[in-house]
Amino acid sequence: MADTYPTWNQDERWWRDNYATRPYAAGRKYEEFRPAYQYGYECAARYRGRTWNEVEKDARSGWDKFEGKGPGGAKWENVKDAVRDAWNRVTGKHDVDAGKMGESEVERLSHGGRAL
Repeated sequence: MADTYPTWNQDERWWRDNYATRPYAAGRKYEEFRPAYQYGYECAARYRGRTWNEVEKDARSGWDKFEGKGPGGAKWENVKDAVRDAWNRVTGKHDVDAGKMGESEVERLSHGGRAL
């Protein structure tokens, strides 16, 4: 998280305006994701310098203890994409999952992202 990165309150406004564009948010309300976005934002500061793959297990166990999700909060499986989305937005890191990509996209990225 850069020193000039927005505060959570500023970032929260961005999520409120943009959450509906996320594939996991179809047909759901912003309020369902707000705690997950805040948690992802906070994880990015807590685990600065690490990749998502390195911290996901800790983030998952931390979610169960996260007071911001409120009583009866969502299960990890229902919010993990939003948590990771917020993590990616703060850190600027986007781990590539080649298993979810087409062959041509994997090939392109293996050549430094250049068009083939």
